[in-house]
Order: sequence, then C-alpha cells, then structure tokens
Amino acid sequence: MSKKLNLSIVLLVVFSMLLGACAPAASVDQARPVEAPVTQVVQVPATDVVQTQPDVAALYAAMVKSLPTGYASIKPVDLNTQLASATAPFLLDVREAAELQADGFIKGAVNIPVRTVLKNLDKLPALDANIVVYCGSGQRGGMVLGALRLLGYKNVINLGGGLAAWKATKLPVETGSMPADAKSISTPIIADKALFTMVDSFLSTLPDGFLALKADKVAAQIASVTPPTLIDLRTADERLNNGYIKGSINIPFGDLFTSLDKLPAKDAPIIVYCGSGQRGSIALTGLYLLGYKNVINLGGGFGAWKTAKLPVDGVVDWTGTWADFLKNMPAGYYTVKSDVVNGQIQAGNAPFIIDVRELAEIEKSGYIKGAVNIPLRDLLKNLDKLPGLDKPIVVYCAIGHRGAMAMASLRLLGYTNVLSLGGGFNAWANAKLPVETGTPVAPVAGTAANVDPLRLNGLNNYLTALPDNFYGIADTDVLKVLGSATPPVVIDVRTADEVKANGFIKGSVFIPVNDLLTDMTKLPADKTTPIIVVCQSGHRGAVATMALRMIGYTNVNSMFSGLNKWTADKLPLEK
Repeated sequence: MSKKLNLSIVLLVVFSMLLGACAPAASVDQARPVEAPVTQVVQVPATDVVQTQPDVAALYAAMVKSLPTGYASIKPVDLNTQLASATAPFLLDVREAAELQADGFIKGAVNIPVRTVLKNLDKLPALDANIVVYCGSGQRGGMVLGALRLLGYKNVINLGGGLAAWKATKLPVETGSMPADAKSISTPIIADKALFTMVDSFLSTLPDGFLALKADKVAAQIASVTPPTLIDLRTADERLNNGYIKGSINIPFGDLFTSLDKLPAKDAPIIVYCGSGQRGSIALTGLYLLGYKNVINLGGGFGAWKTAKLPVDGVVDWTGTWADFLKNMPAGYYTVKSDVVNGQIQAGNAPFIIDVRELAEIEKSGYIKGAVNIPLRDLLKNLDKLPGLDKPIVVYCAIGHRGAMAMASLRLLGYTNVLSLGGGFNAWANAKLPVETGTPVAPVAGTAANVDPLRLNGLNNYLTALPDNFYGIADTDVLKVLGSATPPVVIDVRTADEVKANGFIKGSVFIPVNDLLTDMTKLPADKTTPIIVVCQSGHRGAVATMALRMIGYTNVNSMFSGLNKWTADKLPLEK
C-alpha cells in the first residue's frame, strides 16, 4: 500500500471522529428521576452561564436591615422556653468536639463545627425553618447566623453569650456523652454558587480564636505605637447613654455596609465592637467577604470592656458629680420662702417661675401668677423655654419634692441661680398668697442654653423615667414598712443639730446631706437594699434620693414632707 493511501485513510478517520464530537447528545428522558426526600428544589447554575461576582456590600446591607429586634439574638431563658414547646427550633451547636466533651451541650443540639457548617447544609432544615445557633461565647454563632441568613435561611438566630450565658443562667447541660451524629434531612438550595463559595471559604479557614480578642488584648493594641482603627457599631443613643472606647469611630451596625468609605484600606488593622459581641461578629464576616484582611471583633463587646474595668470615655462620673454638688449645698439648700418670692413679684422684680406639676393639678388648685408650666418629666426637653444660665429661676411643685429634683437638675447643667420654693405650692396657698385660676400662658420658645450634652442626657433620662410617685413615700407607709419582716434602711440626711432638736425615727442612720457621698461607708454595700431618705421638709430627701438612684442604688425613696409631716401626724419619735 502506498504512503499516499495510508495518509488518506488516516485523514478519513480523523474527519469521522470530528463529526462524532459535533453530533447532538443522546436523550436522557429514558428513565424517571428519583424524587428528593424533601420538598426543596435544587437550583444548580447552568454550566454555560458565567457567574458574576456577588455584590456583598448590598447583600449584607439588606440582610442586616432584615434582622429582627435584638439583632437576631435570643436570651437563654427564652430559648429554654422555646425548646420545651411543641414547635421547638432546630438547635445547631457549632463548637469543636473537644469543647462539647469538656463543657457539655444543650439537649437536642446537632453538632456541626463552624468550619464545616456550609459543607453540611443537608443536615440543616428548610430555608424557612426556625434555627438557633450557639457556640461558646456567641462569636461563632454570630458568624454562622450572618452566613446562613446571607444564603437565604430566613429564621436563624443566635444564643446571646453562647453556652457560657446558658450555664450562667443555671440551665441544664448534657454531660458525659456527645450528641447523636447529624443526619441528612434536606436537599440544600444554593441560589448563588459564587456567594456560597465565598462564605464557605471564609468559615472553613477560620483561625484558632475565631477572630475574637479579649478586652485586655484589645486595650494593649489600642495603646500600641500603631493602633488599629476602632469602629463602634452601636447606635448613637447607646454610645451617648453608656459611653465609648476612646478613639473609636461610630458607624452604627445598620449603616456599616453603606458607609465603607469611612473605613481604612482593606489591609489595615481594624477592631470592631458592639454591645455584647453579636453585631461585631456578623459585621466581621461581611467585611472579610468584602476583602478586608485584618479585622478582629472585641469578644463580649463593650460589656466585656466595662466588666474588665477598662477606661470609658463619654460618660459622666455621677458619683463624683453628685458628691461635689451635695458637699457644696449651702445653708438653706437652694430653697426660697413663699413670702420672698411674693415680695419680688409685687416689686416687679419677679424671677422666671416654673411650675413643674401636671396640668391637671394646676387646673384643680391654681398657680402662681407669671408661672409657666413645664411638667417635671418634660423639663429638660424644654431648655429653649428657659432664660439664660445666670438668670434667676424659681421652680415649684405641690410640696417641694419635685421642685427639689428640678432645681438640682438645672444647677447640675450650669444654671447658677435656681431655687426651689420651700414647701411648694401648698406652702404658698397656706400663706394666703395670691393664686391664679385656669392655666398658665404657654412658655415661649427661644434658644436653649449651651449645656453639657452628657449631663443633659443622663439627667433627662432620669426625669423622664420617673414613676407616678416620683420616688416618694408617705410617712404612714414608712411606718408600716418599718414594722415589716424586712424593714428598709432609714437614712436621715439632716444636721446633728436638727436631729437633737427635733428627734428622729428609731433605727435611723445619720449622714448629713453634705457628706452623703463624701463618706459612703455608712451606705449599704448592696445597692438593691431598700432605703428611705428622711430630712426635715422633704427637700433634701428628694435631692439625696435622686443622687443615690443615679449612682446605682435601685430601691430608694424619700419620705414626703420629711420629719415635719411625721411629727404633725404624731408618729413615734426618738429623742
């Protein structure tokens, strides 16, 4: 056979093979596919579709916005209740096996370590099922919560504080065994393969420590020569009410992924923190998916920072502030008598007068001519209705109790010439001084004085939250509780001369108001101890009660009208 013939045969064979390769595929409809064990439908991207890069910032911003109240965190007691119900959630423990062996686990939990969660989506229920994730402290749980919600799991929440919080609440833990092996219960839906791959790559390569750092370690980094960028994810109100870490930038969690221009370069060190660590762990995951390479979360959040007694900026030292105020109260304690105020009015030299009672009280009893009505709870919301910081102001209520709190609040804000009407409107009326009927003219708005915003916030929070009794108690009720099985501590804030001249309630602890917070050794160590503060007229008692409550004592009340009322009602006195 010639060489030309051999070449022709070879070419013919090659041509036949090329034709075969271009032929249409054979039909695969010859057999019915086996049905999936669950109702979910697998969505697999076509192999000829080019996958676009997910817009992680937009996806995360939408996911964060969709989180329920509490940022999808659940308290241990609430989870315990849910687990006992007929519709208990799917409980996912994402810790390592060694942790379960050492610390136990919550009964009914399925264990899938955080690094392998996305490789085991078939072990999770449907996208709309209720799922609760937990880890040791909440850090990994927050990461998994964010990851699963990003992938379409709609009802995933995290156990706040993790198993540590569960055990601190003294809820039951299984020990001496391990959870049953997780079983395949679903066919996962992966709507965006590229996004899934990104998230899985992040979780599966998490380092030891899981990108959380304890408060003392964060403090050391902040104090270093090259400190990281510190981002506070809490709301502006949280920051105002609780303070913040010095040098931190406030970018609220809900705004983070639409405020990326405020962040440093993607390779720069960043530390994020929130209140408890939950928002920080969710945010951290999103930042890594966006390409940030050096992000750490403050483990336990700002709460852990404060527990470690590390410095906090943006807060008022209320103990020091009140101690200074009380120590420097002069004789008379910033009160003024009715006849003095009336004389000023008659002479055409009236101070600015504020009636801090409720409108219904004014309509029933009348008011002092020229007074403006701003109820106590609203007083500090209406600084624009008040005159300048150095102008004379007189405040009054019914008996002097609320007037004392109003006076103290304004003076603490820098109003230097504020007095409270001694005995309140009742003393005015009993002195047969002029009373107007109807309602006062509405106060005119102007420009609010420039005051310390932190003090204003703290004082306003206190006043607006006052209960109906304004933390006051009648003398007859004091007598009743003193005879109970668990009587309160009575703190008498009068001077030694007053006590000697007027008598005292048996069992009282004597601390003159000027010394109340200068020497705190006589105060109960337990700040939940019931305390009743007593003075001569009720004025100092109201101020002292406000001071004690604002520094953390939770069960303090002042006796209305003081020893004057107790004596008038002929209740027992010691001499």
